[in-house]
Amino acid sequence: MTRSTRPAPGQPGRSPQRQGPTPAERARTVAGRAGAAVCAAGIDGSRVLAHATTADGQVFVVVPTDGDVATAVRHAADGDLAALLLVTDHAPVELREPVRAQVWLSGWLTPILPADVRPAALAFADVAPVGALLDVGRGATLLRLDLAEVVLGECGTVTELTPEDYLAAAPDPLADVEAHALQHLDHAHPEELALLASRVPTAWLGDGDVVRPLGLDRWGFRLRIEQRSGHRDVRMPFSAPVTGPEELAGAISRLMCAARQACPGR
Repeated sequence: MTRSTRPAPGQPGRSPQRQGPTPAERARTVAGRAGAAVCAAGIDGSRVLAHATTADGQVFVVVPTDGDVATAVRHAADGDLAALLLVTDHAPVELREPVRAQVWLSGWLTPILPADVRPAALAFADVAPVGALLDVGRGATLLRLDLAEVVLGECGTVTELTPEDYLAAAPDPLADVEAHALQHLDHAHPEELALLASRVPTAWLGDGDVVRPLGLDRWGFRLRIEQRSGHRDVRMPFSAPVTGPEELAGAISRLMCAARQACPGR
């Protein structure tokens, strides 16, 4: 990631107010992605079966009981293990550089008392109902990560967050539908993608540059300009942020209508 995301001038809904998520909101959204690994002393990127940040502000991971992480926690002298959970966010469409963002959650992996495993698993399932939870106690172990530091890496920028700010933020309400929406735009609606791309300032486009869908959140679309060397990301904001998937179709329709009015030849 080589350039920061910024709104293009003259777009619909442009205002002095922010037009995108806060770093804490982005961190919560990225942390909900599936790809994750745990690093600790002597452990370099061990497999995580599942992970989640619950509504009440706890971070849990599910790991193989016979794996490196669970074994290290069982044998930790202090009863917990200093560790880092790395979550990587990949674009759901084909890009030259597919990694959109990463979140590093650092702290201490701690065993969960047997009496607390079921309530912890239920809280986990409320935000991430994954099949790995069914294996807890039968080949999989549920651990808690007591947060000490949170770092978001995105658009060539690294942002440090307090655990309090991270836990107080909410993930984007479109996170679960983003992949399908972007894939549908990319595969089935090239004309709409071209219409969005027409709003990119011409000064930002060079010969051979390609505009690709990069992201979608409650604030609007993000596009990636793949250049000969590197890339540039640009935001196409909705006229107003949406509160959930049920408002998405209307927001997209208004955005496309505004884009057509700005490009009457289309």
